Amino acid sequence: MAEMALDSDISAVSLPVAGIAIAVISSFINGSTFVLQKKGILRSRDRGGSYLVDAVWWSGTVAMIVGQIGNFLAYNVAPAVIVTPLGALGVLFGAVLASWILEEHLNILGKLGCVLCCCGSVMLIIHAPKAEAVTSRLELEERLWDPVFVIYALLVVLMLIVLIVWMAPTHGTSNIMVYVAICSLLGSFTVPSSKGLGLAAQDIFSDGPPSSGALALFLGLLGTLAVSVLTQFYFINKALESFSSNMFEAVYYVTFTSTVILASALLFKEWTALTLTDSLAMLCGLTTVCVGVVLLRISQEASLTWKQKGLREKTE
Repeated sequence: MAEMALDSDISAVSLPVAGIAIAVISSFINGSTFVLQKKGILRSRDRGGSYLVDAVWWSGTVAMIVGQIGNFLAYNVAPAVIVTPLGALGVLFGAVLASWILEEHLNILGKLGCVLCCCGSVMLIIHAPKAEAVTSRLELEERLWDPVFVIYALLVVLMLIVLIVWMAPTHGTSNIMVYVAICSLLGSFTVPSSKGLGLAAQDIFSDGPPSSGALALFLGLLGTLAVSVLTQFYFINKALESFSSNMFEAVYYVTFTSTVILASALLFKEWTALTLTDSLAMLCGLTTVCVGVVLLRISQEASLTWKQKGLREKTE
């Protein structure tokens, strides 16, 4: 009995560790996505052709697909409140890669932002929930019809319609927040769909014929995930045509993480498994990560000078 209990404890611990490992690897892969796609767009613009036939752009697209598959796996073996913030490591890697491939300067503010991203991610890993709040398809179906989540989902759909139909055609190329808001709000459906598919698949691919309810839920979540990912893919490339990859990725990370954590909190209620100390620590960790990302964003436009004291006094 003692050996069985020990095996159970080891298994329970290994799942979050596996999720963290997959999330970290996926973050690095996703971090290269925007840089490679931006490089492909710039190469195509110089040649006067379409980026759809550029090999570098396609390598970024393949990286995005692999990264999304990794995210899908990570979301199904670890809580979303830990997997999503770990995307900060992708921002860090993307900033370093952009300074090398795209020659986007990474100054001292950017390097400090990278350090904060790492520190905040470590805090999130240490204090994240150790167990899932929803572990079966029936629980998931019950949560999906929760009035609070239904109202939230309807508000998100309404905002997406306004942004895509009215805002994007007129202000998309001049205001980065339009494309960022569209992609981030879609995360409210992408991440819950990814986690939900894993739960529904347990009934679909188990022994015996699947129930009609399980099949309907699986197909509905799969359709929602496909539409969300494809729409994000389209507007991400629209944003990269007009804005810096570092600028877009940094702002996108903060807003995407915020909407995903809010949607996951309303649907899966993973925060209920946290103590007050862990909740405060995760809030501080998330704030640290967001500040780091903002510093990365500011570093793209800030101009820093280091003057000697005597020279400064002389000029004044």
